[in-house]
Amino acid sequence: MKIHKAPSKPQQMSKRPICKDKWYKLNRVSNISDSSSLSPSTAIAKLERHASQLRKDKPNLKRLKNRATAVCFRQANALASERTTSHPTLANGGAGGTEPVSDSDESQEWCSFADSVLHQNGSGKGREGKDSSLSAKQSPGRIEDEAFFHCAERDPTHNRTVLVMQPGQTLCFRGKCLLSCLYGRVEVHGFTIEEGQQSYPLFSPSSHCPLTVTALGDTSNPSKTKKAGRLVAKTIVRKYLSSDTHKKLLSEVDLDSCVILLEPLDTPLTRFLTSFPGLDELFGLSSKDIRDNSAMLDTPLSGIGMIPLRKSAEGLLMSQSCREALNGLVNACAEELDGCPVIVVCGPKNVGKSTYNRHLINTLLNHTASVEYLDCDLGQTEFTPSGCLSLCTVREPLLGPPFTHQWTPENIVFYGQSSCETDLDRYLESLKFLWRSYKRETPVVINTMGWVKGFGFQLLVDIIRLFNASHVVQLRSGDKELCPQLTPDFLRSSHGWQTHPPAQSALVEDGGGSHSAQRSYTLFSLTSEFDGAGRSSEMRHQRSNELRDLALLGYFSQMQSPDPGPIKPLHCFTPYQVPYSAVAVGVTHCEVAPTHMLYAANASLVGLCCLNEKVSGRGGPVLLSQTPICPCVGLGVLRGVDMARGLYFIVTPVAPSVLRQVNCLLLGANTLPSVLFTGQTGIVGEPPYVTMDYSFELSGAGKFRVFKGLARPGHLQN
Repeated sequence: MKIHKAPSKPQQMSKRPICKDKWYKLNRVSNISDSSSLSPSTAIAKLERHASQLRKDKPNLKRLKNRATAVCFRQANALASERTTSHPTLANGGAGGTEPVSDSDESQEWCSFADSVLHQNGSGKGREGKDSSLSAKQSPGRIEDEAFFHCAERDPTHNRTVLVMQPGQTLCFRGKCLLSCLYGRVEVHGFTIEEGQQSYPLFSPSSHCPLTVTALGDTSNPSKTKKAGRLVAKTIVRKYLSSDTHKKLLSEVDLDSCVILLEPLDTPLTRFLTSFPGLDELFGLSSKDIRDNSAMLDTPLSGIGMIPLRKSAEGLLMSQSCREALNGLVNACAEELDGCPVIVVCGPKNVGKSTYNRHLINTLLNHTASVEYLDCDLGQTEFTPSGCLSLCTVREPLLGPPFTHQWTPENIVFYGQSSCETDLDRYLESLKFLWRSYKRETPVVINTMGWVKGFGFQLLVDIIRLFNASHVVQLRSGDKELCPQLTPDFLRSSHGWQTHPPAQSALVEDGGGSHSAQRSYTLFSLTSEFDGAGRSSEMRHQRSNELRDLALLGYFSQMQSPDPGPIKPLHCFTPYQVPYSAVAVGVTHCEVAPTHMLYAANASLVGLCCLNEKVSGRGGPVLLSQTPICPCVGLGVLRGVDMARGLYFIVTPVAPSVLRQVNCLLLGANTLPSVLFTGQTGIVGEPPYVTMDYSFELSGAGKFRVFKGLARPGHLQN
């Protein structure tokens, strides 16, 4: 089929020839090692021993072939097991966390001695003759304050910043940027970025845990001499900075240094989100950052949209048990004998499942080319707006929250609600429909809901059994026992919604519904101890309804032009129009009278689905008697209905070639964000679909009521 544009004038519309195409458009518009193990006779010998030890301890990144390689973390984590201090599992923005440097007396004495030796050898002067104790090279922890003026330099001509980091140094920030590793290696949210790789966008908004960039050093050529390594790194610095600005950075460059290039990030997503009222500071500081005075505003990074944070604001911290779980899952990718590992991540809400999933996927991508992701959470989805179940192949790292990487997965089922409690059978059947598309060639991570009580626990039992999980990661918070420990023995005697003891599992590929014996799995039990674990956040843009709106706005930002320029509101896009008789319309969450179906669908979010059977009508709308389980290619807004000509008008980012397959429109309970109706620019006169002329006598038309004198944080103004 071909897509045709409809004439813009109504009088010409009646004269157009009959077109068989149903979709056409309107024609308009290191920590230093323990000093007790070192016994050099001279100061220089000590430094050489220290450098060789660093090169020896640096991790080596390998792809999984014959055997698995341990997960690479920053050098400070290697000493965590030697300490008795416990670390939180996931510290999402918590304050007062442990620093990734050794604070032992012996290490501090060794650092002081090394500083004095370097000063005596003539290398202890920084810019303007200052002592190198202010230099970032001698402080392998968080880069703070004046250290930025020694290790970073901004080129105002090209609006970019070159940052030199030493192994073990970290940079925790708010904002957004484009990061390129010019020399060495850095780690961001579990993913290792090496020199020669592409540039990666980093998103660290105020609604989520701040990102942390950790320097890992250079291990690309272990035989490279110290002099040769410094020459290569210095050449790179000279290439990206002018002669007036690169001089002070050259003294910071060493063999193990990391040189990274930071550039401003301006995408259709960021321009579209920040164009709405209340979201203009989305990539700025959070209220907690402002309250703790943890931001550093006057740095060479400020001009590119990055705001570094002090030690009072922590990013993601991983405990020893969490690192062991990651190592075990990476090893399973190479040691699995009967197929790729099936990893189920579960736990109650607000314990960090989504953050852990992103870190796990990024870590696996260091060793494998791709990871499958089955999203069973209808409310807080990862790659689609809420109300969708999806199975997708992840090939790129996830370096931001869900609303920054919205795309259309290969397999989607439109469920239509953010909760499945009204139809548990359709929920499980939809997951089975998606699971049949899994080819068992790559590892798969299964994200589950935060509903772990009652029927939610039974659904979790079904998911573990039906998909034959090989590894289960169970997160919990504090001492609350919301869900029993899901050991293999416990699961064998548990009742699910559709499965019952003796255990049933492993949907066979032919889809016949038969089951085989439940295999035993490995359980990783992790405790989330970050500030606010298990509780709803009180900060802006962190409530579940706000995150769902951000995901939907991020999805429709795909319609914006990639070229810099003004934002185009959704009502300015030319809609596609499709005849009544070409598509069937159904409602997923409630019963609607046939005479009221078009009223309910107008100005609503609809799923664009594909039925196996042909749809044909005789002039009027084609209505579905029950909700089908069928593939979905994306979402759209049914922005208008022409009753006289029998046409639907739909705005969607889905490509026209894919739209030709659509023959079903499903209306769910998820609604469009109110800001799309009230906050868009360019509307002349009264905003469409928005009215104050309604009767309070109708049920549900009353004013917003505030109980007990409290209002939801999302409705409060700063």
